[in-house]
Amino acid sequence: QVQLVESGGGSVQAGGSLKLSCTASGYSYATYSDTYCMGWFRQAPGKEREGVARIYADFRTSVADSVKGRFTISKDNAKTTLYLEMNSLKPEDGAMYYCAAERPRSVMTWSSCQAWNEFTYWGQGTQVTVSS
Repeated sequence: QVQLVESGGGSVQAGGSLKLSCTASGYSYATYSDTYCMGWFRQAPGKEREGVARIYADFRTSVADSVKGRFTISKDNAKTTLYLEMNSLKPEDGAMYYCAAERPRSVMTWSSCQAWNEFTYWGQGTQVTVSS
């Protein structure tokens, strides 16, 4: 059974940095490596969920325009862990952050991954608060 657990959230001042982790259980190295699409999302109170970043099985990445140049998504297949490094944080980055993953070997193109929101597996979220 797949479980995703986020960590690394917290409270920082504007301009600060945080690195979120999403550790996956229920995957082997092989199946994690063969997971075509994973991503990070966020949702602030009263706002819709927003896709922040996505990563493909071959390590190609994309990030939302609102965080481009500040956020970086990465993964470590050996550790079955997804990361989101966030720099130059702004108050508007404050939200609950969720990681998400598709089923292993559920084939999709990179183009589809970049627009994909209907992930099969979701974490419980980690809170990020940015004060001005």
